[in-house]
Amino acid sequence: MRTFYAAALIALLSLCAFGQQPEQQFTPNPHLYDTSANATAEIANVIAEAHKDHRRIILVFGGNWCIDCQVLDYRFHQEPIRPLVDNNFHVVHVDIGEFDKNLDLVAKYGTTLKKGVPTLSVLDSNGKLLYGMMGGEFESAASMNPQAFIDFLNKWKPASR
Repeated sequence: MRTFYAAALIALLSLCAFGQQPEQQFTPNPHLYDTSANATAEIANVIAEAHKDHRRIILVFGGNWCIDCQVLDYRFHQEPIRPLVDNNFHVVHVDIGEFDKNLDLVAKYGTTLKKGVPTLSVLDSNGKLLYGMMGGEFESAASMNPQAFIDFLNKWKPASR
């Protein structure tokens, strides 16, 4: 656990080093990924919600131990990124355990864990796969410029929003 918090501190320092002052203090969420969740059922529930509100779905494959997964979630809750997420997407965190859990969903949703996590898939409001990362895009979330997140979200948000 000490290593986890040391990594969190490093991530926070890297955010500041890149000139990005956090609007709130970065605090890792040790329960970001529900390790007891039935991810298949959770995804099905979110698809039903998205079908009603016409938002897209972002599946974030990772684990509570992953600092870049934590930073990605942190970024998704900061201005000006938060409104893009809130108005256009449902986000589902899919726990991959120690690279040994929900691997069927990783494959089903067109992505891989070979280059690290977090890795994302984007689904339309009917659950159809639009994009599956081949890894690497957000595995360095702690050192990414916020504009990279904004560009990604703008690229994949629904056209009508």
